Amino acid sequence: MDSFYSHGKLLLTAEYVVLDGAKALAVPTVFGQHLTVTPIKTPHIDWTSFDNHNNVWFSDIITIADIISLKDTGNEVSNRLIQILNATKQLNPEFLDNKEGFKITTTLEFPQNWGLGTSSTLINNIAQWAKVDPYKLLANSFGGSGYDIACAQHDTALLYHLDNKLPKTELVTFNPSFSDHLYFVHLNKKQNSRDGIAHYKANRHNTTKTIKAIDTLTQSMIDCDTLAAFQSILDTHEQLIGQITNQTPVKDTLFKDFDGSIKSLGAWGGDFILVASNTNPTAYFKSKGYTTILSYTTMVL
Repeated sequence: MDSFYSHGKLLLTAEYVVLDGAKALAVPTVFGQHLTVTPIKTPHIDWTSFDNHNNVWFSDIITIADIISLKDTGNEVSNRLIQILNATKQLNPEFLDNKEGFKITTTLEFPQNWGLGTSSTLINNIAQWAKVDPYKLLANSFGGSGYDIACAQHDTALLYHLDNKLPKTELVTFNPSFSDHLYFVHLNKKQNSRDGIAHYKANRHNTTKTIKAIDTLTQSMIDCDTLAAFQSILDTHEQLIGQITNQTPVKDTLFKDFDGSIKSLGAWGGDFILVASNTNPTAYFKSKGYTTILSYTTMVL
C-alpha cells in the first residue's frame, strides 16, 4: 500500500489576477487530503472517498478500459474522475497499463464546502502516485493558476506567479505578529472557481496597472508588522479587485456595520473571508448566521 498527502490552500492576495501573472501570497492549511493505493489483481479502480467525518461521500468501480475510452457513466463525479485518470495516463503512458487495478481511498480533513482544495489536493496526490507533473495534470483537468498545487506541496507560506504561463514558487516567511487578530469566516456556501474565473475574464480591464498595484500590496502584506497597516492593505486590495472584476466587496454587501477589515479569499461570493479585527469578531458573525469561524493559527500551517 502506498500513501500520499497534500495540504489544502488559501489565497491571501491576487485572486483572479494571479491568472495574468500577478504575484500572489498563498498559505497551505492545517487541513488536507490523504490518498492510499493498494494494488488488486483485476483491471479496475475500486474508488472510495471519505469526508472529514469518515463517511463515504463517493464510491464507484471503474474499469481501466472505461478510463482509457473516457466512458460517460452518467455520474458527474465518476466522469470527472475518469477525466483526471485519463489525463494522468496521457502524461505517463505506463500508468494503468491494464495488467492490474487498484483499490483507492481518499480521506478529507475538511468539509467539502470549505473551498480549501478538494480538487487540488486530489490532483497533487494522483500526480505523486502516477509520477507526473501536477501542474500539467491540473492544466489538463480543472485548470486554474496552479497556486493550489504549490500549497499542496509545501508547508510554509509562498509567493506564487506565472511567468510565461510557467509556475514560479518562492517560499517566504509570513508569521504576522498580530495573527491573534486574524480570523477565517466561512460564508456558508462554496463558490465555483471556474464560474468566478469566467466572470473575471469577461469583465477584466486595466489589468497591467492592477497587477503592478497588487504585486506591491502582496509584498507589503509579507513585510507588514502592524494590524492597522494590514487592515489598510486588505481594504485597498478589495477595492482594486472589485474595480477590475466589476464586483462589490463582500464587506459592502454583507457586513457594512462591521468594525474591522474583511477580504474575500479566492473566487468572490463564497468559501472563506479573512477578517482582521481589534476585538474577537465571533459574536458579530454568529449573530449574522455565520458560525464557522477559525482563528488564523487553527487554519494556517
